[in-house]
Amino acid sequence: MYTLIIILILIICVLLVGVVLIQNSKGGGLASDFSASNQIIGVQRTGDFVEKATWYLAGALIVLSMGSNFFIDRAEAGTDNESAIKDRMEAAPAPVQAPAPQQAPSDPVTE
Repeated sequence: MYTLIIILILIICVLLVGVVLIQNSKGGGLASDFSASNQIIGVQRTGDFVEKATWYLAGALIVLSMGSNFFIDRAEAGTDNESAIKDRMEAAPAPVQAPAPQQAPSDPVTE
């Protein structure tokens, strides 16, 4: 299931790149190429379609990216790493502690 979601995310990314490249940064985009023929053919909503496609693809990308978190197989991934760290900690020798420094004997004050 996780692999399917990743494939869908990649397809949406490619489609999103294509839709964004169709748009013009000044608002013309694909609709500006057909501006003279808009009145004849009747294609007046090309910009709206491209904008809606961008929003829907971006929303789908966000939802699938967040949803993919639920399908990660954590049983295998977490156990191996955690047990390997615990094994190393148990196999490591105990740290050697330095002996406490001895204080010099205090000289009694003689009068």
